[in-house]
Amino acid sequence: MRHVYQIQAQLVTFPVPSKSIDPNIIAVKLIGVCGARANVRHGALIFAHYLTNPNIFAYNTLLKAFAQNNEWYCTVYHFNKQMVTPDAPDPDEYTFTSVLKACAGLALAVEGEKVHCFVTKYGCESNLFVRNSLMDLYFKVGHHGIALKLFDEMLVRDIVSWNTLVSGYCLSGNADKARWIFDGMVEKNLVSWSTMISGYTKMGKLDEARQLFDEMPERNVVSWNAMIAGCVQNEKHADAIDLFRQMHHQSGLMPNDVTLVSVLSACAHLGALDLGKWIHKFIRQNKMKLRLFLGNALADMYAKCGCIDDARRVFDTLQQKDVISWTIIITGLAMHGHAHEAFSCFNEMLEHGARPSDITFMGLLTACTHAGLVDKGLEYFNMMDQVYGISPKVEHYGCVVDLLSRTGRLDEAENLINSMPMKPNVIVWGALLGGCRIYKDAERGERVVQRILELDPDHSGSYVYLANIYASSGRLDDAARCRLRMRDNGVMKTPGCSWIEVDNTVHEFFMGDLSHPLADKIYSMIRELRWKMKLAGYKPKTELVVHNVDEEEKEDALSTHSEKLAVAFGLISTSQGTTIRIVKNLRVCKDCHDAIKIISELVQREIIVRDRSRFHHFKGGSCSCNDFW
Repeated sequence: MRHVYQIQAQLVTFPVPSKSIDPNIIAVKLIGVCGARANVRHGALIFAHYLTNPNIFAYNTLLKAFAQNNEWYCTVYHFNKQMVTPDAPDPDEYTFTSVLKACAGLALAVEGEKVHCFVTKYGCESNLFVRNSLMDLYFKVGHHGIALKLFDEMLVRDIVSWNTLVSGYCLSGNADKARWIFDGMVEKNLVSWSTMISGYTKMGKLDEARQLFDEMPERNVVSWNAMIAGCVQNEKHADAIDLFRQMHHQSGLMPNDVTLVSVLSACAHLGALDLGKWIHKFIRQNKMKLRLFLGNALADMYAKCGCIDDARRVFDTLQQKDVISWTIIITGLAMHGHAHEAFSCFNEMLEHGARPSDITFMGLLTACTHAGLVDKGLEYFNMMDQVYGISPKVEHYGCVVDLLSRTGRLDEAENLINSMPMKPNVIVWGALLGGCRIYKDAERGERVVQRILELDPDHSGSYVYLANIYASSGRLDDAARCRLRMRDNGVMKTPGCSWIEVDNTVHEFFMGDLSHPLADKIYSMIRELRWKMKLAGYKPKTELVVHNVDEEEKEDALSTHSEKLAVAFGLISTSQGTTIRIVKNLRVCKDCHDAIKIISELVQREIIVRDRSRFHHFKGGSCSCNDFW
C-alpha cells in the first residue's frame, strides 16, 4: 500500500490530462489494488474524490472490492446508491454477482429479491454467473424451492452450479441428497470436495467429513480449512490442532488467516498457550497483516489462556477495531476478575464511538457478578434497553439472577425470574439454585429443582444438588435414593475434565484417571501433596462426597479430581518456577479451590485455573477471586 500511496500522490500532484487517459481507467486499477490489499476503505475514497463521472467498470470494481473483503453492508449500500443516482450507468452481470454475494452473506431475503427484480429488468437472468449467485442467495435465505427451480431452468450449468446445489442441500440438512449429487458429478474440483466436507461438519457429521477428507485426491488450503474449522465447530479442538500440525509439517502448505483463526479458537478453548504464542510468532515472522478477524482471534486466545495483558497489547496494535474487539477485552477482564478495568474499557469504547452489543453487556454483567457489584450490574442491565434499545435476552436475565443469588438476595432473584418477559430456562433457574446452594436455602432449593426438572428431566445438576442437600443434613438414605433415581432415569452427570499444555502437547484428565503414561508418577505426587497439605492444615471437604463410604475413601475420591491430577502432572513435567495453567470444563469445587491455594504456597508457583465461568490465579496461598466465585 505504501507504493500505492506514492503513485496516488504523483497523480494528485501531476494530474494526467483526461484527454490522454480516462480517469476511470486509473481509478479502476487503484481501487482493484486496494481491494486486493484489504484496504477497501481507501478504494472507496478514491472512487468518491477522484471520479466525477464514474463508469460501470469503476462501479463494478468498487462493489467487487467490498464483496471480496466481506464488507457486505457497504456493497449493498453502494449498489443502492448507484441505482438512485441519475447519471449512474446501468448495472450489468458483474454488478449483480457482487451485490448478490453480499445479500447472501447477510441473508437479506427481501433485499435479494429486490436485486433479482433488477436482474430480470436488465436482462441478466440467463447469465450463468448471475444464475449461480441467485441460487446461492436463495439457498442461504432458506428459499430452497426457488433455488431448485432456478437450477432446473438453467440451460447451461458449470461446476459452480453443481457445487452450489450440493451446498444448498447441505444447508437444508439433507446430507444424503447432497452426497448423492456429489457422487454423481462428472467433474469435481477442490471446491466440490471442500463444499461437501463443510456441509457434513455443519450438520455435525464429523466422521463422514473426515472420511471424505481422507479420500481427497489432493488438498489445498481451503480443504484443510474446511476440516479444521469443522473440528472446532463440533468442539473437537484437539483434533483441530492435530490437523493443523499435519497441514503445516506434512503438506507444506502455508496457512492463511482463516486457518489461523480456527486454530486460535481451538487454542483458546483448550488453553494451549504455547501453540497460540507460536502462531503469533508465525504471523510476525511471515509479515502477515494482523487484520481484524485474525487480531480479534489472537486477542481472544490470550485472554482465554490467562494472559490478559498480552491480549490488551494485541488489541492496542489493531489498526481497525470493531465492537467484537472491545467486547473481547471487556469479557477477558471480567473473566480475570478485573471488574473496574472492564468498566473503564467500556467507557473508552464509547469515547471511540463504538456501539455496544448484547454480548458486550454480557461481559459487563459477568464482571459485576464476579466482583459482587449488584447495584452496578443492575445499572448496566437497565442501560441496555433504556439507553441503547437492546432488549435483554434470557442470558442477561440469567446473569442478573446469578449476581443477585451469589450476593444472597434470593428473594429479589426469584422475583426477577417471575417477572421475565420470556419463559425462564434451565440456566436461569440454575443460577438461583447456585445461590440456594451457597446460602443453604434448602426449602427454596427443592422448589427450584422441581422447576428445573419440569423443563429438563435429565438435568444432572439438580439430582446432584438434592443428593448433596440430603447428605449434608445427614439424610444419607435419601441421598442414595436420589442417586439411584438418577441411574434408573439414565441421567449422566457431566464428567469433570481438565486440560494442561506441556511442551506443545495438550494432556487431558478425568476424575480418577489412570490412562496417562505417567500415571504412577502423577499419583505419587498426589500422595506427596496430600501429606504436605495436611501438615499445612488442609482438611478435605469430605461432605462434598455423597456416596455412603468411609472418610478415607472420600478423601481418596477428592484427591483424584481432574484439576488435582492436572496440577500434579504440571509439577512433575515442568521446571521449578514455571506457571501452571489448567482449563476445566466445570466450575472448580470448593475442596479443589482450597487445596490449590495451599499447593501454590507449598511449591512456590503460580497456578492459573480457568473453570466454566472465570479465571482463578492461585499464588502464595491465596486466589485472585478472593474466594467469591
